[in-house]
Amino acid sequence: MTLEMRERCERCETTELPADGPARICSYECTFCVTCGEAMGHVCPNCGGELVARPRRVALARRR
Repeated sequence: MTLEMRERCERCETTELPADGPARICSYECTFCVTCGEAMGHVCPNCGGELVARPRRVALARRR
């Protein structure tokens, strides 16, 4: 299963979340910018799960 790299924050709707940029996600792949993740106390408003740093796809590809 592949992680869906969403490019839009679900809270403020910024589209500044490229696959190689910082973002926060929960286990259901709800996606938020870092600012919104911090403002919500690192808790997903959709499922109540923990928001953590999303892995950066480009950085992973460079190591292979």
